Amino acid sequence: MTVAAHAVHELHGHTMGTTWSARVVAPAGLPMREWQDGVQRCLDGVDAQMSTYKPDSALSRYNAAPAGTWQALPEECFAVIAHALRLAQATGGAYDPTVGPLVNLWGFGPDAQPGQTPSDAAIAAARERIGWWKPQLDEAARQIFQPGGVYIDLSSIAKGHGVDRIGDWLDQAGAQAWLVEVGGEMKARGTKPDGSPWRVGIERPDGSGAYDHVIALRGGAIATSGNYRRSYRHDGALRSHHIDPRTGYPVASAVASVSILAACAIDADPLGTAMTLLGPDDGLAFARERELAVLFVLHGERGWQTRMSPAFEAALRA
Repeated sequence: MTVAAHAVHELHGHTMGTTWSARVVAPAGLPMREWQDGVQRCLDGVDAQMSTYKPDSALSRYNAAPAGTWQALPEECFAVIAHALRLAQATGGAYDPTVGPLVNLWGFGPDAQPGQTPSDAAIAAARERIGWWKPQLDEAARQIFQPGGVYIDLSSIAKGHGVDRIGDWLDQAGAQAWLVEVGGEMKARGTKPDGSPWRVGIERPDGSGAYDHVIALRGGAIATSGNYRRSYRHDGALRSHHIDPRTGYPVASAVASVSILAACAIDADPLGTAMTLLGPDDGLAFARERELAVLFVLHGERGWQTRMSPAFEAALRA
């Protein structure tokens, strides 16, 4: 099937344990299969480098490398790790991509099984392996130092990077406008054929599929991070996949979800995790200082409560 001009074409697929979709306004002539395959290749490349579920990925090879060794990484993987480590430093370690040992311990990694509460000794041992300052970077050689036991988890940023990669590929392939999504992380370029903007609903954090806010996405990205997406109950307590590297325990707060607007999905995606871990007070202070567009949805005594930064309020009015 060949693409018709000035129409919105929908593409779908699977990647990184989730789904992706793209709505593309494309020039006439290029077969739909080529658009589909091009997007899938972008995401397969990201997954091959940054998956902790694939033992032969570049990231898995680093995580398993001997102590005291420097490991060369592909350009993309190195850049994403460097980006994540910069955010970790900016948040004082609230966000930390080296949190992998704790993620696995609590049952949210590739090998662990959810349902058991780790012992204090096991949590303490895992925390000894964590610290964003441990994996030193050699920018010139594109190498990263493995001090021993460091296990980087890029699940909070790889999907956002994948969204940006898709967008870059669609632009290069000649797409006139697009809206792409990977596991809930989204980015848009241009407008629909009738000139209207791409509109994105922010899902209510109860799994109902209802939307409380709708954003006109004009040339930027949005990411929503919610405890309702990946969690389980044990002994009556909700265990979130958001593990606080500063305590070793799943984050315990009133935060139900956080939505972030940013120019790039690689910024929006990990900031959702960072804001969840910082909480609404420290998170909004961080956002105001940096003019970030952040929306918190909180569990309130009388239902959902929202708090947002001035930049997000302005985006809702746009």
